[in-house]
Amino acid sequence: QVQLVESGGGLVQPGGSLRLSCAASGSSFSTYTMGWYRQAPGKQRELVAASTSGGTTNYADSVKGRFTISRDNAKNTVYLQMNSLKPEDTAVYYCRGHRPLSSTLYWGQGTQVTVSS
Repeated sequence: QVQLVESGGGLVQPGGSLRLSCAASGSSFSTYTMGWYRQAPGKQRELVAASTSGGTTNYADSVKGRFTISRDNAKNTVYLQMNSLKPEDTAVYYCRGHRPLSSTLYWGQGTQVTVSS
């Protein structure tokens, strides 16, 4: 069983920055594909960024050039650096992990990000 715990959300003004963290329990973190998702009120949950065990990353078009996903396998943690934040980035952000070839998905509890002046 893997547990994921997000932190780092909060209220920030447009143009500001936040860094989200997702700490994972258990072993073999380095083998997991890790992703950040978000869900705004009334909208479906969407992929924001993902990082594979091999170092490949991908981003939603809406965040390319502004957000960066990174991971520290020694700390079992994945990060999402968010710069140039916009009001439309307001959402609950969730961390998700899964092993390659496994259908089991692990989700964190979510952290609220609000971008507002």
